[in-house]
Amino acid sequence: MAVEIPPLLKPSRLRSRGGLLGECLAEFLGTFVLISFGCGVVAMAVAALPGSGRAATPTTIFLAAGDWLLITWGWALAVTFGVYVAGGVSGAHLNPAVTLAFAVRRRFSWAKVVPFWVSQVLGALAGAALVYLVYHDAINAFDAVAPPPKVGGHTEATFSIFATFPAPYFHGGTWGPLIDQIVGTAFLVMFVVAVIDLRNTAVGSNLGPFVVGLAVAAIGMSYGANAGYAINPARDFGPRLLTWFAGWKSLAFPGDGAWFSGYWWIPIVGPLIGGVIGVLLYDLFIGDVLHARLKLGELPEPGRTRPTVDEG
Repeated sequence: MAVEIPPLLKPSRLRSRGGLLGECLAEFLGTFVLISFGCGVVAMAVAALPGSGRAATPTTIFLAAGDWLLITWGWALAVTFGVYVAGGVSGAHLNPAVTLAFAVRRRFSWAKVVPFWVSQVLGALAGAALVYLVYHDAINAFDAVAPPPKVGGHTEATFSIFATFPAPYFHGGTWGPLIDQIVGTAFLVMFVVAVIDLRNTAVGSNLGPFVVGLAVAAIGMSYGANAGYAINPARDFGPRLLTWFAGWKSLAFPGDGAWFSGYWWIPIVGPLIGGVIGVLLYDLFIGDVLHARLKLGELPEPGRTRPTVDEG
């Protein structure tokens, strides 16, 4: 049964929240939830479980595929609940790559793009700050017993709680991680627009966030190890800012590590390119076909041909 919920603020103070400000607040909170639980699950796997005596040693992480599955499912649920929180107000982009792709192909107002981006980055920064507040002791305990190299007393392992970097097999190259981010985000946006396209086999609105979370899980399981599957500029840049302030310094900016350097821009540029490619591919192969069928008034059941007419 529906119940009217009285607002916390006076109606006169709520009017400004009915438009862009309200949407930006929703993007902030949704992204805050996304990062709080996404980075939170990595903090569990990297620092909290080993430090709490639940692993073989205080620095034992990633000994089996199950460790990676913990992270991929954690991020999937983080996305799911972030979208549930913000979806009714802003559409829950929670990702500058999604916002840009929607502006390019879904008539999302270009005037809202930068405000959405700022809200998403600030929400990600706040979410990372919460994770650092909660797991500060676990992170310090891990860094204290971990072997070098260290930057400001911190390790690459604890940096990975917040931001991303490429796998060693890229040997510090740029193109491999950049292509990885383009491909991963192209799939993400392709799946998002497929899920919300009512002309296609779209899920019910109440299940949309869950299916988007499954898309993130699929990308993490299939493409995550290459570069940490940021697939979201705000998801990487906001927490990266937090790590720079908290002492990881050069690991964060310019993004220098034992086998990579100047990496900070790749999880920003790659997803922005990939998001646009993803929405264009969907519209070229699927969206335009659905549009043509609507114009023709012909909508055969998916997977079946139109019935033939016997003229004999």
